[in-house]
Amino acid sequence: MLELQSFTNGAQNVLVSVPDFGSNPTKLQMSIYVPTKLATSPAVILALHPCGGTGTGYYQQTKYASLADTNGFIVIFPSAGHDNNCWDVATTKTLTHDGGGDSNGLANMLKYTIDKYNADPKKVFVTGTSSGAMMTNVMVATYPDMIAAASGYSGVAAGCLAGSPGSSPQTADPTCADGKVVKTSDQWKSVVKAMYPTYNGTYPKFQVWHGTADTFVNYPNLGEEIKEWEGVFGVSWNKNLTNSPQTGYTQMVFGDGDQFLAYSAVGVGHTVPVHESVDLQWFGIT
Repeated sequence: MLELQSFTNGAQNVLVSVPDFGSNPTKLQMSIYVPTKLATSPAVILALHPCGGTGTGYYQQTKYASLADTNGFIVIFPSAGHDNNCWDVATTKTLTHDGGGDSNGLANMLKYTIDKYNADPKKVFVTGTSSGAMMTNVMVATYPDMIAAASGYSGVAAGCLAGSPGSSPQTADPTCADGKVVKTSDQWKSVVKAMYPTYNGTYPKFQVWHGTADTFVNYPNLGEEIKEWEGVFGVSWNKNLTNSPQTGYTQMVFGDGDQFLAYSAVGVGHTVPVHESVDLQWFGIT
């Protein structure tokens, strides 16, 4: 049974801005949702908005906050105020562990939250949509030692946009979004490993989602994500489960399914709707 505690240090059940969470090299904005009834050593979810979005918008568009009320976890809803409100997934700084980019600032938000709320450092999770899913891939690659599990909706492989002049539809090299950055599994693995070359531990369990009718971040990007994480985890395709978690969706299981899953949604465009309850199960919160 989930043990909840009343928490009175700061505002609860509202989204609160955190102006100072430590080093913030790219001037990101941090907002946090802390439920009134907080679990002992709570889990933390970093929820990343799409291009053009904000943390406040993602807070309103998703069910993570209301589920936090029930399950006692904390949700961070950050905002990227640059490049058309898209997360930087292109520069060397963000594609490097502690490199001084967006990924570094997001990691510092997690560290701040763990320290302030006595959160469980083994229950830190990341999720996001579109640009947020692209950054979810990057966070898994750059901070695997901080994150336990992740879920990305309609994103691209970590490093797909490396070297692009920007990360938004207005500024990016379109080759990646068009699904034309194609690498082997071993090549993608090398891309991930180069982001944190001294790390020799395990990587966070990861599930990725993509719609077959996505013509904005084209569907072939799912195949590249799959190759990337197959390589990192050392797993290969095992089986498909049709109509899972709902009609028209196919769950692709890799290895024993404990490390990596992919979901293909027939006829779904950009973006795949967030499946919060599936995420919480994957994270081990429910």
